[in-house]
Amino acid sequence: MALTLYVDTARWRAHHKQVLDQFPGLIPVCKGNGYGFGHDRLADEATRLGADVLAVGTTYEAARIKDMFSGDLLVLTPYRRGEEPVPLPDRVIRSVSSVDGVRALVGVRVVIEVMSSMKRHGIAEDELGLLAGAVDDIRLEGFAIHLPLDRPDGSDAVEEVIAWMDRLRAARLPLHTMFVSHLRAEEQARLQQQFPQTRFRARIGTRLWLGDHDATEYRGAVLDVTRVSKGDRFGYRQQKAASDGWLVVVAGGTSHGVGLEAPKALHGVMPRAKGVARAGLATVNRNLSPFVWAGKQRWFAEPPHMQVSILFVPSDADEPKVGDELVAHLRHTTTQFDRMVDR
Repeated sequence: MALTLYVDTARWRAHHKQVLDQFPGLIPVCKGNGYGFGHDRLADEATRLGADVLAVGTTYEAARIKDMFSGDLLVLTPYRRGEEPVPLPDRVIRSVSSVDGVRALVGVRVVIEVMSSMKRHGIAEDELGLLAGAVDDIRLEGFAIHLPLDRPDGSDAVEEVIAWMDRLRAARLPLHTMFVSHLRAEEQARLQQQFPQTRFRARIGTRLWLGDHDATEYRGAVLDVTRVSKGDRFGYRQQKAASDGWLVVVAGGTSHGVGLEAPKALHGVMPRAKGVARAGLATVNRNLSPFVWAGKQRWFAEPPHMQVSILFVPSDADEPKVGDELVAHLRHTTTQFDRMVDR
């Protein structure tokens, strides 16, 4: 009995091919928990796509993945002088976002990140003069720009990239390759048309692996079902059942990521109102679970345990049976499955 990730493999891979066709030179990203699929699976899929470079989050991930993928590995976290050394092969490319970092990586393959409107990390415009004197000592693979997802000010992503291309060109820095993130296919095509001597390579993770929501589905197996009457006490905290129904023990707990959720940016009145409502219910121990039974998301009977969750299903619904599987709406990047099944 397990929390299972079911993958419609043919549909999933058809989506990969569609994204690859839209973004020539695409670099798949495999970081964190492998977008819910695991590093080994995504390394295999990247090889199947014919990728020559796989982007990873950290040097520690690169050390784990180097035996799973035979091409180059691009570490996205920028190098910092004094970081813990991790033994890595020569086919690993380091990202750098400071002149000091460039100077510290003599002879190393390097991608230099420039500061975008994200304002997260990157070389600033006023540092380009210093940078020009340092790039001769590294093996420069190209420059990179990481762009924001939303632009509420109406600014143009392409114009932001063009502005940086002009700055780099004015500083007499080589522009043979530009690594980009969060551009639409038509935006990348515009850039490629305007700068035909530069190769634009999109680093894509979420859109590639998770872009077709209907290609994957989590399901938790029902392990036990116990009938309760209104007022019966149950669980670790011996709460009282609010009405007649069933306590349903389902595979999937905190060790799987159930009940753990990354904060979301809410836009608009209705999503904000729903967020306030959920927070209010949580103060009286009413928390909606990700598990669905009989067409409805069901409430946690109590906070999820380490490997299972206990749900309350009221008596007006059909009784779940041991061995049934409940669809679970879980976030791939925070979920750890027990098994993956291709179908």
